[in-house]
Amino acid sequence: MARVDYYEDPNAPVANSLKVAVSAFVRDRDGRVLMIRRTDNDLYSIPGGGMEVGETVSEAVAREVREETGITVQPKEILGIFSNPGHVVAYDDGEVRQEFSICFAADPVAGQPQTSSESKEVLWVEPADLPTLNIHPSIMARIRSGLEKNPEPYFT
Repeated sequence: MARVDYYEDPNAPVANSLKVAVSAFVRDRDGRVLMIRRTDNDLYSIPGGGMEVGETVSEAVAREVREETGITVQPKEILGIFSNPGHVVAYDDGEVRQEFSICFAADPVAGQPQTSSESKEVLWVEPADLPTLNIHPSIMARIRSGLEKNPEPYFT
C-alpha cells in the first residue's frame, strides 16, 4: 500500500486513525546504524512498524526488525515516544494515521541483511553518512535520540 508522509504541513489531510507502532535504532559493533529503504515511499528509515494483537512491545520490535532486515535484535531501552500530531501518514485506502511510535535502542544478535516486501534495501550506515540519505524528519529525530544517548527517554 502506498503512503504519503506529511510533516508540519498546513495542507495535510486530517488524521482519522492512530496505531501503536514501534521502531528500532540498531548499531553494530562498528557504530554503524541499521537502515532500510522503504518500498512504500522510497525513503530511508530505521526499521519499525505496527504492533500486533497478542505481542509485547519488545516482541513487536524484534519481529519488525527481523521481518524488514533479516537481523535478529534484542531491545535494550526506550529511546523515546514520538507522537507528533503534525506528522500524519496518508494511505491510498483513505486511512490517515497520526504518528505514534515507541523507539527502542536494540542490539543486533544474529542474521544477515536481507530485503523484504517492506524494504528494497537494507544497509549499515556510518553516522557521518546519514545526511546523504533521504530520511524523513520524524525518523531523523529518532536517529538523533539514539546518537545523542540522552539519559532520559524523549517524548512529545
